Amino acid sequence: MRLMRMILVGPPGAGKGTQAARLVETYKIPHISSGDMLRAAVKEGTNLGKEADTFMKAGKLVPDDVVIGMILERVAKPDCANGFMLDGFPRTRPQAEALDTAMTKANVKLDAVVLIEVPDQLLEERACGRRSDPETGLIYHLKYNPPPPEIAERLVHRKDDTVEAVTTRVQKYHSETEPIVPYYQNKGILERVDGVGDPDEITKRITAVLKS
Repeated sequence: MRLMRMILVGPPGAGKGTQAARLVETYKIPHISSGDMLRAAVKEGTNLGKEADTFMKAGKLVPDDVVIGMILERVAKPDCANGFMLDGFPRTRPQAEALDTAMTKANVKLDAVVLIEVPDQLLEERACGRRSDPETGLIYHLKYNPPPPEIAERLVHRKDDTVEAVTTRVQKYHSETEPIVPYYQNKGILERVDGVGDPDEITKRITAVLKS
């Protein structure tokens, strides 16, 4: 199995969670979500975790250099020997540049940045149709993955899955995160994948571009 160090990028509702779970299984690499990593470092009480905790307790954002320090610590662990998938960071172009500088110094080379592309209109439809089951944690979609009729009444429509909330999140993605796309494109490691269609088909598209 070749080394696979990648970042997964895409707008909210593009299906990153679904594809991340499949890709880490395919490539046998850990899924490093920036949020999970922060919580783990705080729990473990590492130096960077303690530093992050002081910011979080004060209700402030954890500075980029602390997050990047944690990422470098995390990818140096033995389970990342065959690679890793980073998700949730970078979210802005300055973060991408800072991460790149730090990784270069640490001699860690990215193999690919996978961008899952989905039109805004479909993102809205996907998100607004989502319903979660509070008892099992499973997520259904009224159109694409309908729940069994007997559990329909207990399903919950999250407040961040409304048209207004989704529109705000998508606009934020376009203004803040999208500028990282040309940055990685210029570096020659961006892989664009059509995120419309059956999840199995999308997984095949991703693995195909990663093979090339």
